[in-house]
Amino acid sequence: MQTRYLVFAIVLASLLQLGCAAVPEGLFPPAPGEPTKPVYLVSHGWHAGIVVRRADIPPGVWPQSRDFPDAEFLEVGWGDRDYYMTRRPHFGHVLKAGLLPTASVLQIVGFNGPVERYFPRSEVIRIDLSEDGFERLCRYLEDSHAVDTAGRAQPLGRSLYGRGSFYLSRETYHLFNTCNAWTARAMRAAGCPVTPAANLLVDTLMSNLSRCGTVIRPRLDD
Repeated sequence: MQTRYLVFAIVLASLLQLGCAAVPEGLFPPAPGEPTKPVYLVSHGWHAGIVVRRADIPPGVWPQSRDFPDAEFLEVGWGDRDYYMTRRPHFGHVLKAGLLPTASVLQIVGFNGPVERYFPRSEVIRIDLSEDGFERLCRYLEDSHAVDTAGRAQPLGRSLYGRGSFYLSRETYHLFNTCNAWTARAMRAAGCPVTPAANLLVDTLMSNLSRCGTVIRPRLDD
């Protein structure tokens, strides 16, 4: 148990250092006239998903995206394995995910049609990234996957909704590395000026990222 808490302390220290790291320069905002790629942030009330157009993903990057050949868009979320994959999580799942470092998963869902139509009751933000920033985002998503010795990421089971799958992540979930901090890191890798350690809650994350893009649909209670 002492070893587990030592690992937790190391992970926490690493996260705090990452939150203070400089944002990659020259990626955001895109220069006037520069080609861009759209990314959408979708709020699910407790975490946010990242949506990209599958055709925009650079060749050879994020091979797991090829598991959804018929999808126009891919939504990606990340979280604690037990909580995220349970259709009816209970308080024990929440307590364990918050207090101890735990295994994590990615959920990828493929769909077609406008993002705001597929998520009719969700807050949606669009952010236009530079091509370099978009590729860095896709590489971040790829690097989040745990892979076997052959470099493959195996699906763990069906997604909670739609046509999708869960995949094991190589990252660790804990109180200071929430699903929303993970999303903030993804957008920071793309050049957006957002601090992961300051965006542990979805409302804070969506508010901060709305300054980087356009609100397609506001919160329904606004």
